[in-house]
Amino acid sequence: MNAVIYCRVSTEKETQASSLERQEAELNRLADHFNFNVIYSIHERKSGYDVDREGMLEVLDMAKEGKMDVLLVQDETRIGRGSAKIAILHTLGKYNVKCFTISEQGELQLTEADSMVLEIVSLVEDYQRKLHNAKIKRGMRRAVDGGYRPEKNLTNLNQGGREKKEIPTEEIVRLRNLELTFQEIATTLQGFGYDVSKATVHRRYQDHINKNGRTED
Repeated sequence: MNAVIYCRVSTEKETQASSLERQEAELNRLADHFNFNVIYSIHERKSGYDVDREGMLEVLDMAKEGKMDVLLVQDETRIGRGSAKIAILHTLGKYNVKCFTISEQGELQLTEADSMVLEIVSLVEDYQRKLHNAKIKRGMRRAVDGGYRPEKNLTNLNQGGREKKEIPTEEIVRLRNLELTFQEIATTLQGFGYDVSKATVHRRYQDHINKNGRTED
């Protein structure tokens, strides 16, 4: 299993340099004990309450890219403190990355409170995804009921079939006339395979109505 060592202190004091070196040495011994393959070591001098840590963001990037299986830290406070810790643990969990600590000489065991918070965060994220999908389906139904025929736009698909080259301004106008919001229009078109944002939809619509001598607040 590939492991990344993450060492953190909260101050820029030079006296903390020895702490970083000590953490890395102890974590390397922990990796040897479990036969982990250490592929990278990170030293960081940042507050644990800060989510915007260059080193930790690098860890999360490697986790997302599937480059690591285990994160090695001195203890759970090195990962972060407060809400930052929960956010990072949740993200690592999504990418199936385990955390091993020196303090526990093994895999991190969460407190009952932390486990409950992580479960709530996962449930909220799951429902947000379901709500987003529901909005897409609702917008698509309204679009079709309003006369939109996606099968007539198949010629806009590229050869890979993953995105459409042109954003149909006429359909943006049609959906706007059906009283869909710009966000709903963007979500609907995304459901039909268009790579389009709310801002792009709004800009295309404004260009259209300005060209035709009308304005909208």
